[in-house]
Amino acid sequence: MNIEALSRYQPQALAVLRIVTALCFMAHGTQKLFGFPASEMGSPELFSLMGLAGILEVFGGLAILVGFFTRPVAFVLAGQMAYAFWFMHVPMMGQGAVIPVSNGGDAAVLFCFVFLYLVFAGPGAWSVDAMRKSRGGAVPA
Repeated sequence: MNIEALSRYQPQALAVLRIVTALCFMAHGTQKLFGFPASEMGSPELFSLMGLAGILEVFGGLAILVGFFTRPVAFVLAGQMAYAFWFMHVPMMGQGAVIPVSNGGDAAVLFCFVFLYLVFAGPGAWSVDAMRKSRGGAVPA
């Protein structure tokens, strides 16, 4: 297989990673804010830490989905997921439970590092940021 032929599709592959990640991430937010998909957790108060998390997950996820201000939004969401892991998942399982699969934080870790990757890689193809750049508009660094 020709590696260079595969490399030609790197921007599209990055876009697919961005889009699928955003859709999965948004589902966590809609679960918190709207109870869909159904959850045992219940709906948090909007002006609580979980309510803020839901807002970030829905609206930050939407920005990532369409590739709008991808790098700064991804930076904020990576921080949110790092916080979720260290301050929500690790304490739930007691001292020393830092293994993600043991404390239920594996999704938070994956989201954190995918978003961190997007900070450095940008949105890829099929994004508002790419359209703005091609038209000569300013794209956030």
